[in-house]
Amino acid sequence: MYVYDEYDQKIVDERVAQFRDQTERYLAGSLSDTEFLPLRLQNGLYVQRLAPMLRIAVPYGLLNSTQLRKLAQISRDFDKGYAHISTRQNVQLNWPRLEEVPDILAELAGVQMHAIQTSGNCIRNTTTDQYAGVAPDELEDPRPWCELIRQWSTLHPEFAFLPRKFKIAVCGSAQDRAAIHAHDIGVELLRGENDEMGFRILAGGGLGRTPVIGSVVCEWLEKKHLLTYLEAILRVYNQNGRRDNKYKARIKILVKAMGVDAFRDAVEQEWARLKDGPTTLTTQEIARARSFFTAPPYRQFDAAESRSVLEEQAAAEPIFGNWVRRNTREHRVAGYRIVDISLKATGFAPGDITDRQLELLADLADRYAFGEIRTTHQQNLVLADVASEELYDLWQELQRAGLATPNIGYLTDMICCPGGDYCSLANAKSIPVAEAIQARFEDLDYLYDLGPLELNISGCMNACGHHHIGHIGILGVDKKGQEFYQVCLGGSQSRDASIGKILGPSFRQEEMPEVIQKILSTYVDLRQEDETFLATYRRVGIDPFKERVYAQGD
Repeated sequence: MYVYDEYDQKIVDERVAQFRDQTERYLAGSLSDTEFLPLRLQNGLYVQRLAPMLRIAVPYGLLNSTQLRKLAQISRDFDKGYAHISTRQNVQLNWPRLEEVPDILAELAGVQMHAIQTSGNCIRNTTTDQYAGVAPDELEDPRPWCELIRQWSTLHPEFAFLPRKFKIAVCGSAQDRAAIHAHDIGVELLRGENDEMGFRILAGGGLGRTPVIGSVVCEWLEKKHLLTYLEAILRVYNQNGRRDNKYKARIKILVKAMGVDAFRDAVEQEWARLKDGPTTLTTQEIARARSFFTAPPYRQFDAAESRSVLEEQAAAEPIFGNWVRRNTREHRVAGYRIVDISLKATGFAPGDITDRQLELLADLADRYAFGEIRTTHQQNLVLADVASEELYDLWQELQRAGLATPNIGYLTDMICCPGGDYCSLANAKSIPVAEAIQARFEDLDYLYDLGPLELNISGCMNACGHHHIGHIGILGVDKKGQEFYQVCLGGSQSRDASIGKILGPSFRQEEMPEVIQKILSTYVDLRQEDETFLATYRRVGIDPFKERVYAQGD
C-alpha cells in the first residue's frame, strides 16, 4: 500500500496546524459561521443534528493494522467508542467535540491519515473494488490508478471549489464492484487491441435528487492520458456547471443539459489543450505507482490439497462451512481465500464497529492477512489474503467478537446511511428501519432461499444509502412533519446498472417490515427456477409487486 514520503507528511502536518488555528479563531469569535463553513468542510467536518461528524479518508478503502488501532484509540478517546464505515469506504466519527477535532487530525497524521477533501465541493475520496489485486476476474489492479488520481486531485488548486462535490470510481474487474455507472466519473480498465490495457471513461452519473446512470464519453483512452482527460472533464464542469442552485449543480445536470455528444465535444476540445502536457503519465510514473501495490509474501500451497482440507473442515463443522460459503470467495492465488467481515449483525446499526472490534481486527490482520484490511462500499470489511488452512481459526475469533454473521450479499447485508438519528439533512430515521427489517428476517435459511438481494436505505434525497441502485430501495421522506418511507424496486449498481422505480405512495415506519415481506413473497411466488430478485422484477415488471403491496385488506 502507499506510504507517505516526507512531502506528503509535511503537507498533512501543515494542514493540521492550519485547521487548529482556524478552529481556535472560530471558537474565539473572530471567524463567522459562514467563513468557517468551507474551512471545516475541506477538513471533513460536518455539523450534524446532535454533534459534529468527522469523515476520515481511507483512500480506495485500504488500511494497515497500525491505522486500524489508531482509529480504535481515537474512537475511544474522542468519541463514544465506535466508528461507522461509509459507502465511500471512509470512516466516520459521529460524536467528536469541535474543539478536539484538531487533536484528532494530529493523531491521524501520525499514522499517515487525514480528513482532507472528504466533504465540500471538491474531488472526494476515489473508490474502487474492495477485492482489487486479489480477485480472479480482475483484468488489472486498479489501485495504482486510484493512487495516481488521489495524488493529482488532493489539494488541486483549480478544483478546490467546484460547483458541487465530485466523485470518481475505478473498476478493473469483469464484474463491476465499484458502481462506476453511479459516479460523476467512472473509470473502467479494459483490454484493447494487441492485448493492450486502456480505459473507458463514463461521466455524468450520480444519485441524489436526480438519479442518473453515467454516459460513455470516451470509448478508449490510452493509459498515459488518464489524468489529462480527467482534468479536461473537470475543467468543462468547473467552467460550465451551475452555481446558482445546488440542486442543479452536479455534473450529471450539465451533461443532461448539454447532451452527451455536446459535452463530449467540449471535453475533447479542452483535452486538445492538455493532451501530452505536464500531467501526461510517463512509463516511470506509472511504474512508481504500481510499486506501492506489490504482492505480499504468499506461501506455496497445493490447490487441490487446500481445497480438500477446507471441504473436510466445512463438513465436520457445518456452521463454519456455511460461513465459508457465504462470507469467503475465491482468491487469485492457490490456497488463499478472500474473507468478507459482515458489519450487519441483527440489532446493530449497519456499518458500525466498536473500538474493541477494531483492535481485534488489527490483530487478526497481522496474524492472517499481512497486516492489511479493507473497507467496502457495502459498509463491511475485508481481509483479502487469508490462507485457507487458517480460515477455521480466524472464523472462531470472528465468532467470539460478533463479526461472523454469514449474510454477505443477502437481504440483511443492507446499506444504510446514519439517517435522522445523526444527520441534520435527513427527513427520517434509517437505522430503526434497518433494525426492524433485520429482526423480521433473521431466518438465514429464508435469506439464502431468496438468493442475492441488495436492500439500500437513505434518510433523505441526498441518497447516501444509494437507495436508487438497490434491488429494493427505501427513502425517508417528510409528510407534514411526519416520517414516511418511499420504496423503489429494480435498481442495480453492477454492469447492468439501473435506477429503481418508485412503487407507489409511502409508508409509515412501523409498516416497513410487512411491506418488505409482501415484496419478497411476491418475488417467491413469481420467480422461475434459480431466478434472482432482480431478474424476476425485470421479467414481470413493477405491477405485480404494486398490486400485492397495496391490495385492500391484505
